[in-house]
Amino acid sequence: MPDERLDNTNGHGLGGIATLLSQVVQLQERQTAVLLEQNDLARQRAETTDRLALSSLRAADQSEPQTEMARVRTSLTREQTHLSTRSTELANVRTGLAQERVTFAEERTRLAMRRTEMAHRRTSYSSFRTKLAEQRNELARQRNGMAVTRTRLSLGRTELAKGRTYLALIRTGLAFLTVGLTLFRYFGISIWTAFDAALVLSSAVMIYFGVVGFRRSRAIEIQLMKLVATDYALVEAPGIVRPAG
Repeated sequence: MPDERLDNTNGHGLGGIATLLSQVVQLQERQTAVLLEQNDLARQRAETTDRLALSSLRAADQSEPQTEMARVRTSLTREQTHLSTRSTELANVRTGLAQERVTFAEERTRLAMRRTEMAHRRTSYSSFRTKLAEQRNELARQRNGMAVTRTRLSLGRTELAKGRTYLALIRTGLAFLTVGLTLFRYFGISIWTAFDAALVLSSAVMIYFGVVGFRRSRAIEIQLMKLVATDYALVEAPGIVRPAG
């Protein structure tokens, strides 16, 4: 009985050792797997660290261009701000110029309206001047007609003076004829008969020339009076303004 218990106890002890050994082996395998995993993680971490270092180096390499680009961007921003300020100033100047342009446009419109008004007035003055010119031409024509009439009246006056001279000649001839006939009647035929005859003949010649000249002057005077009457009829025609006085 004791031997059977010992054998049973040894059997259970060997089984437990084997179980322990198997557990230890499993633990070691697990530890080995964990170590391998840790090695992989360490390797990955090293790779990641290397990549991070490389990225840091690249970032460090790119930091200077970025800094320069930031400076350039800052300069461009300042220049843009300056240009914006200048653009604003130019916009204000443009607005002022636009206001002045509007003012000038209003002034130009006002001047155009005044020019149009002055053009109408000038047209009216031109029409009035044309009427005055027509009236002046008409007055000049009337003046020329009056000058011609005055010339004809002067000629008529000259002819009247000639007629008066011829009448005086006729009167003188008649007076000499009367004297000659009176002398011939009172003294009869004597030594003064030749003088009386010469006086009568000279009186007859004077009377003849006086009558002929008076008739010619009278004819010329009548013709001139007809022309003067025609001139007055033209001056007093309807639609023609006669000069004052």
